[in-house]
Amino acid sequence: MPWSNSLHGLRKGKGAYRVGPIARWNTHHTRISEIAKAAARDAGLDGPTHNPFRSLIVRAVEALYAFDEAIRLIDQFTEPDQPSVPYTVQAGTGAACTEAPRGICLHRYTIDDNGTILDANIVPPTSQNQRTIEDDLRAMLPGILHLDDDQLTWRCEQAVRNYDPCISCATHFLKLDLRKE
Repeated sequence: MPWSNSLHGLRKGKGAYRVGPIARWNTHHTRISEIAKAAARDAGLDGPTHNPFRSLIVRAVEALYAFDEAIRLIDQFTEPDQPSVPYTVQAGTGAACTEAPRGICLHRYTIDDNGTILDANIVPPTSQNQRTIEDDLRAMLPGILHLDDDQLTWRCEQAVRNYDPCISCATHFLKLDLRKE
């Protein structure tokens, strides 16, 4: 984008999209364990949400579900015949999509016959959410312009952290340029 050196993920012909806890919740909230469903109901999550400020609540429910699922997997574990599968390194290109706490992470690698990476492309969740983050900030700002500069900056930082809780510690991600007329 002309105003940024960050990658911006967009759906062809459809625009911005969201990955991460809210997207996972909206897609899978009916498939979680009963204890996690009860906790979600107690926290006021009774169905899909599009409010990014609910992401921390969703993350808490996800953590409860993860512990519940881990106990289930441990109880059902049977030791495999062998700990790994043999493989032979060969040149090629491979791609994958993995789920991370912040959302899906897309990977593509090209390697040679020695296993040396010749090319790599990683599209992290922040890049995929970047346009949605900016859209949310634009939609939120008119309702909070009455705040003083420090409070306004803090509220915008909170909105960004809903998508990426680590971004504010990792980079100087927000420079608020206020022009009040």
